[in-house]
Amino acid sequence: MTPRFPILMYHQIGPPPPRGVPGRSLTVPTADFVAQMRWLKRLGYRGVSMRDLMPYLKGEKQGRAVGITFDDGFRNVHANAMPVLAELGFTATNYFVSRQIGGSNVWDRAKGIPAAECMSKTELLEWQAAGHEVGAHTLTHPRLTEISPDEAAREIADVRAELEAICGEPVEAFCYPHGAVDETIRRLVAESGYGNATTTVKGRARASDDPLLLPRITVRRGHPWPLLLLKCLTA
Repeated sequence: MTPRFPILMYHQIGPPPPRGVPGRSLTVPTADFVAQMRWLKRLGYRGVSMRDLMPYLKGEKQGRAVGITFDDGFRNVHANAMPVLAELGFTATNYFVSRQIGGSNVWDRAKGIPAAECMSKTELLEWQAAGHEVGAHTLTHPRLTEISPDEAAREIADVRAELEAICGEPVEAFCYPHGAVDETIRRLVAESGYGNATTTVKGRARASDDPLLLPRITVRRGHPWPLLLLKCLTA
């Protein structure tokens, strides 16, 4: 049987906003995240960044690995997720919106989602120094399929250059904002030199998948642990 590896998708880690607030489900309480990571460890899984997951996907490594990814570069991930990742020896990828480093999720404003701070440059470098991966999530978080190809190319290529200038190492991982991708956008990501890219398509990744169209499993607030585990095993 071809091995399949779950890639978990998180956004914010911390106290969720009040009931009825848009986007509430994408903030996973810290205690829930800690429990999820510790259970993965107990069950023999290794939590890994996309950089560390790729050798498993390519068949160069064997074992029970789970990709851990965070979209948008939120500050509460630095504060609330990093300690348990360090405790367990896990690595993770955070996809940064380069023009909002030290800013906030301005792209969510029209949806009524509350403002949330993004990591500063210092915090991004602390994330990197802890062994985690800096991934790219465009310059400004647009829906790439709804802007011109020239503008999309700039969003995809320039974010890589900006992040590499900050962290001083190659940025290989990309994530499509809003999950918006088509043949043109995928080609632009390839032309920009990324080694892998994740989507919002549900499922577990396997060696036969296009490395620039990898599926993930969204983790939401209130996600019962047995259900999350079932998704990891059967998605």
